[in-house]
Amino acid sequence: MISFASDNYASVHPKIMQALVDANHGHVPAYGNDEITQKAIKLIQQTLSEKAKVWFVGTGTAANTLAIKASLRSYQSVICTDSAHIQCNETGAPEQWCGVKLLTCPHEQGKLTPEAIRKVYNAEACWGQHATKPRLVSISQTTEFGTVYYPEELSAIRAVCDELDLLLHMDGCRLYNAAAELNVPLEELVKDIDVLSLGGTKAGLMFGEAVVFLNPELAQGFEHLQKQGLQLFSKMRYVSAQFLALFTDNLGLDLAAHSNQLATSLADSLQRFDGVELLYPAESNMFFARLPQLWVETLQAHTYFYIMPGSDIARFVLSHDVQQSHVDDFVEKAKQLG
Repeated sequence: MISFASDNYASVHPKIMQALVDANHGHVPAYGNDEITQKAIKLIQQTLSEKAKVWFVGTGTAANTLAIKASLRSYQSVICTDSAHIQCNETGAPEQWCGVKLLTCPHEQGKLTPEAIRKVYNAEACWGQHATKPRLVSISQTTEFGTVYYPEELSAIRAVCDELDLLLHMDGCRLYNAAAELNVPLEELVKDIDVLSLGGTKAGLMFGEAVVFLNPELAQGFEHLQKQGLQLFSKMRYVSAQFLALFTDNLGLDLAAHSNQLATSLADSLQRFDGVELLYPAESNMFFARLPQLWVETLQAHTYFYIMPGSDIARFVLSHDVQQSHVDDFVEKAKQLG
């Protein structure tokens, strides 16, 4: 069964599964002190930044929360959009576990702008010691609406962060899709970032994410935070082996390019029908659209997709294991309804 609901629904890519099988031999040192983990870290460093410090964790929420925890003190705060994953989809974990406040502002096509950052910063900072001290900006690449930050947009955000003495965090659960869409190296999209939550699960892994400190000064003591935060896997080789496969021969980028292309194909086909409206540019493997209400139940029964809670907006996410034939079949079903 194939769905267009989420890349979390997808199967594990065969090369990732083979990496797990290959890692499953003999005894090796525990807690990341094994050769596979060290090779995976080295490969990520070669791809993103030689100075990067890399730790593997289990989930995206853990990666985001630990990245924030490592960067802030409890009286400091995070600036993000009102649609950010850390705001809407992590059960308050950053606030509960890190003891910090999230300062939100409206998004523009999913994005945070330099002007919005400055406005939120000034509104909070003007109260001095009676308010939190903004210290970290958090953005998602791709955004929660499937749009991408272009390199010049990232540079502009970095500039305002430098102006206001703010750190910059990126939730990169679909970073590969952004790089594939923009046709730029991953390194280009993270060069302005201090700490990165590097995706894995949505990119074809069975499980696993990474926290990557591009600003190595923030990594001090993180080995203790990882353990305290319940994310130090004893059999770490099974997480890191997957990343080793994902970063070998650009597998992650190739899978992202495939899912992006299928999302573009589906979006282009659907918007040709009367009554279909794309809400944001289709720039990655995820896009949002309004469909004729009479179509929804039939189309969901054919190939399941989300209707966002409390709305009439459909979310489509294409995964590495979806094929063009699945898209064509879905469009044909829509044609029958139209």
